[in-house]
Amino acid sequence: MARHHPAAADPALRRVAWRDLVTMRPRDGVVECLHPLPWLALSLTLAQFGLWLLAVPATFMFFLTALRLNHEAIHHNLGFGPRGHRRVLHGLSALMLGSNSSVAFNHLHHHAKIGTADDIEGKCGDMKLWQVLLYGPRFPVETHLYGWRHGGPQLRRRMAIDLALNALVIGAALASQWTPLLYHIAAMLAAQCFTAFFAVWITHHGCEDGLIARTQRGRLLNLVSYNMFFHLEHHLYPAVPVSRLPRLAARLDAAAPKLAARMRMVVPLPRS
Repeated sequence: MARHHPAAADPALRRVAWRDLVTMRPRDGVVECLHPLPWLALSLTLAQFGLWLLAVPATFMFFLTALRLNHEAIHHNLGFGPRGHRRVLHGLSALMLGSNSSVAFNHLHHHAKIGTADDIEGKCGDMKLWQVLLYGPRFPVETHLYGWRHGGPQLRRRMAIDLALNALVIGAALASQWTPLLYHIAAMLAAQCFTAFFAVWITHHGCEDGLIARTQRGRLLNLVSYNMFFHLEHHLYPAVPVSRLPRLAARLDAAAPKLAARMRMVVPLPRS
């Protein structure tokens, strides 16, 4: 069922000041690009020493921060030019596996077609928990095929670059038999199977009654999740970088208290 955009129903949202939060300088984008690297280095180091129970959480944090960076590149929120954002997507494709050029196509399509039958990325938000977990391994396959079929020749060229980079990284892992890299490949394949749950379902499930996404309040949880749970705010104002969504959320709560009272939390904790 299609969801109505809250901005159409709540005139107060038009009074929210957000344009001053948009501008990013290239050096701001470079800082964003650095976020995943310590987690990647930590996960590989822990894997090298066989500390698997510690390596897995570090790998999870790498994937989370890489998703954030990927998300910013998709929306051109890093302060780079178009080519710079494409290069970030290609680099992340090598590190995360899969084609982030395809992810970009499907995510922008999700924003334009949210809640419709044509929303290939967001459809799992309407599933039950057990359904989305079973659907998870199919999700990256279906979205990649959708991008290849509908994105046109330019997207197919970019996807080909991404998948060639995938092949190089996997080939290097198999040729070297370096345990940390083999672990990283296996972990990224597993993470891709849970992307439907972590990147879509938890921020979109149960969002009827005119809402299009969930959000989160609580400083600690938003700190450890790198602000990725401010998803309603992102859908309302996608040009605002993730790092500035807490400021936007405070403005939104003040300008639209009726909407704030109806918001659904990703994790229903007391606000702070």
